[in-house]
Amino acid sequence: MSQGQGMQVKSEVTIKFSGELPTATPAANKKVEVSLTDQNGYVFTAQVNAKSWRKAETNTSEFADWAGAISGKLGVRTANGFEVIDAGIQIFEKKLKEPKPEEGAAVAEAS
Repeated sequence: MSQGQGMQVKSEVTIKFSGELPTATPAANKKVEVSLTDQNGYVFTAQVNAKSWRKAETNTSEFADWAGAISGKLGVRTANGFEVIDAGIQIFEKKLKEPKPEEGAAVAEAS
């Protein structure tokens, strides 16, 4: 390794959610703050752009079934969790899977 080149490490996190959007509160610099509590009781607090948040709200109202994710860099530890910095939000439409016909069904109908 050349001098001055050390290993570089970045910690990034993705917090996934579904069912409903987390509550957002207005924050500085055209952002909103959201808090999500995971299955272990850790609270992840993130600030996302208000424009991105509005798009997420629109997507959740338009998609029949959806899942969301907030991702960013793992920030400082807080009293009950962590901050997520440089956070973004995405909403994904869950596509219904076409049920595959069971192989035995066609044979049963023929008899």
